[in-house]
Amino acid sequence: MAAAQDSNEISYLLPPNRKDWEEQGVPDFVYQQKELLEGIQWPRTAPSLRDRTPGSRFDSALCAAWRQRMELGLFRYRLGELQTQTLPGVVGFVAQLNVERGVQRRRPQNIRSVKQAFDPEQFNFNKIRPGEVLFRLLRQPDLPGALQQEDILVMINVSPLEWGHVLLVPEPTRGLPQRLLPGALRAGVEAVLLSSHPGFRVGFNSLGGLASVNHLHLHGYYLAHRLPVEGSPSEPLDPGGRLHLLRALPAPGFLFYTSGPGPDLEALVDRVCRATDYLTDHEIAHNLFVTRGAPPGKTSPSSALTGIRVILWARKSSFGVKEGEAFNVALCELAGHLPIKTSQDFGSLTEAAALALIRDCLLPPAQAEEVQAALVALIAQDEQ
Repeated sequence: MAAAQDSNEISYLLPPNRKDWEEQGVPDFVYQQKELLEGIQWPRTAPSLRDRTPGSRFDSALCAAWRQRMELGLFRYRLGELQTQTLPGVVGFVAQLNVERGVQRRRPQNIRSVKQAFDPEQFNFNKIRPGEVLFRLLRQPDLPGALQQEDILVMINVSPLEWGHVLLVPEPTRGLPQRLLPGALRAGVEAVLLSSHPGFRVGFNSLGGLASVNHLHLHGYYLAHRLPVEGSPSEPLDPGGRLHLLRALPAPGFLFYTSGPGPDLEALVDRVCRATDYLTDHEIAHNLFVTRGAPPGKTSPSSALTGIRVILWARKSSFGVKEGEAFNVALCELAGHLPIKTSQDFGSLTEAAALALIRDCLLPPAQAEEVQAALVALIAQDEQ
């Protein structure tokens, strides 16, 4: 069923005749500040997306359109119910067997630099097929304190990690390289707030951080499981409490937090993008993860989800995909979600082996300390 906006019915579904797909154009999903949801918590039983459509208008539109594209065969494979397990141990890794993605996903482009320019000759999101775009995500103009709205296309990831896996792509014709920009990050954070499902997360992989396409995009997907980073305890790195350090496993990372929409969210977006700009300018690969989560401080995995956590990891550059390993380390793996490529690895993977793979991708301690000092100095500029 098409989602409704006010009294007008807007269909995010494709017409029956494929010849009409291109002529239909991309429908707009226009949202208001009141639709940015706060106070969403995990229920006792994690909500399933296959049995029912979640309650928010955003979830209904995304899930209905995504499900239709799956039924129409627009993906590289049909995503079934993924075999899932929590690895025994202290971390709480959520491992999922996704053989098809390991075999059928698009080969990564030839990337040699975190700062590599956009190349229109390589695959990019101007070359996708009609029907892959679900809708254009537009924030209603003139929200208090809001900056200019980016034109964000929400499109299917044809090699999905999980149910509802989409890409958030700023206007593709601009030819933006894979370097995080404030408008794109803001759209990603607000997409998480638009969802009434606590397991809808958004993330970003830089070049060298396993981004496979050098054309600006973020990932969004549903996972009906808590992840370690939602409630990991943290310690402040600056007197103002604007930057925190997560020391807990799976990997140490920088934590930015906002309690919800408004000026605080705009300030968070600015701080995060200044941090990623520093990393990019210094050829340091990175991954980023946006999730509902607990406030900074002495929290636990079961803490209430009071706001939005943005976690940033600086890491070693890795160009291309390493064959033969149980998983590749990018945004979801660092957050504790492990898509596993083979049945053998899924049955034998241990927490220790997973941590070893992740540890191998982290910066050496001396460089990590240097990056931390630089980001603390960068955030300190807010006080000047």
